[in-house]
Amino acid sequence: MNDPERPAPHAGPGDRHRAHDDQDGTAVDGGDGGPRDGSAAPGTDAPRPLGTGPDPDPDPDPDPDGRTSAPRAPSPRTRAGTAAPPPPGAPPTEQDTPERHPAHPASPEAPASSGPPTHGVLKSLLGAWALSACSPGETAAVERHLGECGLCAAEALRLRDAVRLLHPAETLDLDPGLRTRVLDSCLGRRPPRIPVPGWATPYDAETARLDALLQDFGDAEWQTPVRLRWYEDSRPHSRGTTVAGVIAHLLTVDGLVAGALGLADPLHARVRAAGSAEGPAGPAARTEAYWAALLDPPTREVRTPWRDQSHALVRTVAFAAGDAAHAAGSGLLPVSYGDFELPLRDAMVDRAFECWVHATDIAEAVDYPYGPPAPRHLTRLIELGARLLPTALAARRRAGLASPPRRLGEVGAPGRSLRLEIEGAGGGDWYIPLDSPAALGSADHEVAHIALDGTEFCRLAAGHVSPEEAAAGQKGDKEAIREVLAAAAALSRL
Repeated sequence: MNDPERPAPHAGPGDRHRAHDDQDGTAVDGGDGGPRDGSAAPGTDAPRPLGTGPDPDPDPDPDPDGRTSAPRAPSPRTRAGTAAPPPPGAPPTEQDTPERHPAHPASPEAPASSGPPTHGVLKSLLGAWALSACSPGETAAVERHLGECGLCAAEALRLRDAVRLLHPAETLDLDPGLRTRVLDSCLGRRPPRIPVPGWATPYDAETARLDALLQDFGDAEWQTPVRLRWYEDSRPHSRGTTVAGVIAHLLTVDGLVAGALGLADPLHARVRAAGSAEGPAGPAARTEAYWAALLDPPTREVRTPWRDQSHALVRTVAFAAGDAAHAAGSGLLPVSYGDFELPLRDAMVDRAFECWVHATDIAEAVDYPYGPPAPRHLTRLIELGARLLPTALAARRRAGLASPPRRLGEVGAPGRSLRLEIEGAGGGDWYIPLDSPAALGSADHEVAHIALDGTEFCRLAAGHVSPEEAAAGQKGDKEAIREVLAAAAALSRL
């Protein structure tokens, strides 16, 4: 039996089809023992037709004053008998919310893969690897990957270069110029009562630098083999010794200056102890005599007399500098080197030059970095070498090792000249007379031009590089250039 049509309050346009919808032969079953004719049992709500939406609240909350709130109006119906969509902003009802079914049933989380990291992971670690911030395992994985992936290897190199720019590598050694800056600052605030003359400051600085290098040497380092090199008769020569032997050589040759100043000569005391009468005069012969007079090979004990003698030399010339009328005070005191002499001011610069050269020999033997002198000291070393070139060139001519002069002039008159340009720290220009040491170098009579770095010129003058191998820019008279480079190498000696 079809249910009778029940008009709903506030019927909408869709209710006109309600009777037709309910006449489908389906009755609302109230359950066992319940009415089947659509009537409501006493005390119960009337059954709803299908498609009318959710039931109203069975027990609306009462207001605080005891009254119940008005029942909610049913939703307007659509054409198909279903509830119209709720107004905008209304919360969704339980029927409006679709039931969600997961695409796949929940399963326990799979354990992380234990395979090698992917390319993307390794690429993301390159920045940390460049900063040395990876763990040992990550570092090993990244470095294995860099051997297989060229793109990542190139990127890693760029990152490492960038890290070096952010924090350049620095040695643990103090800045070589720190001592000079500290002394300049101290002397600027409180001038010394007895200043060291300018021509002695390179020797003072270079002996201090070498002494600092030797300070931490153990017994093994003192016996490290060292090869001393120099040029003689246009041929390279060398002599093997040890670090201690090099210091003994410096001690002996510095004794030439000590003897000229009236100080004790270390060679005389050594040869007298060995039973000899008098030692030789030249640097090479003095060195061989000192080595031969030693009962045992030199050890680290040689550092103390060398250091004491260098301090005594600086103190003596500093005290003598106050008396300009005295030869030692003016730096004109002659110092004999056997077959030639130098004034004291040049002899002290010469000793500074040899101290630096042999300190470099020692540093190379023990594989330790050693820089050049301070620029103002390097200038004095280069200037002395440039002034000695005309004399060395004349000595080679007398020995038949150089061509005769092309044009002789009066003493002090300008003559053919070579321009020696020294580049870098301590550099400058010097005009070397080519025909006679008594001639005057002049830019107006320039016939050749040589350009050399300052340290390269010093290596040439020390006999550590041959004239043919010297990195020199050349222009002009080829014969003059060749002879001047050979004369520079001839300045070297043991």
